[in-house]
Amino acid sequence: MRVIIATRTCEFAIDIALQEPVLEIKHKIEQLHGVPVALQTLSVSGWELMDGLDMEDYPIVTEGTRIDLMTKHIEHYPLARCSKIQIIIKFSAKQISIEVDRTETVGSLKEKIHIIEGTPIKRMILYFSGIEMEEEFRNLSEYGVREFSEIIVFLKALNRTRDQPPVRKLNVVVQTSSSLLNSACIPLELRDMDTVHELRQLLLTRKILPMDDYLFIHKQRIMRDNCSLRWHGVEEGDSLYIFRGTVSRNGF
Repeated sequence: MRVIIATRTCEFAIDIALQEPVLEIKHKIEQLHGVPVALQTLSVSGWELMDGLDMEDYPIVTEGTRIDLMTKHIEHYPLARCSKIQIIIKFSAKQISIEVDRTETVGSLKEKIHIIEGTPIKRMILYFSGIEMEEEFRNLSEYGVREFSEIIVFLKALNRTRDQPPVRKLNVVVQTSSSLLNSACIPLELRDMDTVHELRQLLLTRKILPMDDYLFIHKQRIMRDNCSLRWHGVEEGDSLYIFRGTVSRNGF
């Protein structure tokens, strides 16, 4: 299909395909008009077209659509680039990569996901490193989101049996500290709905660990005893670390 690329001073038409990546379109513009890909920002009706997506991800783009082309001034480019990061949005059955601004809020990220995937904003729950991103007006950077961070999307269930992702088996590696079992690595098969408490009881029952108080760590965060591995964002092949000790409830 043919679309119109509009700059501040001129307009020109190019042919694109629905499955053509946004980045490929930027390369076409560079070849035709000499604007470096790194300096281009494409948008439709105020929504930026992100490099990690194809044109079919933007149903608002049809034959004759006007796509605005903004170019960053070369002096400001290093600063502008630093403000943009690529992050991974993970759903139960797939994942996508999108570009966001470091100062973007949780609420605006949900709006982008809604535009791209059609996911209802009111049903959306976002998790990063096992923590729910529940404050809509907080910046992503306040939650520690960085380049290539993974944010998991869950849906609030209307019909729990229909909307909840099926239980999955996970193969994980439990690693103990040097003071326990000489830094042993213990492979285990668990369910993603198993809680940390159930994991603890399994290790104690099998006498893999001596009776004591332990902390479980996943991706440098203390895991909550009554929360599932799924809640903590544990994936296939992840490592869980065990240390002796306890944490007060106020620590959470």
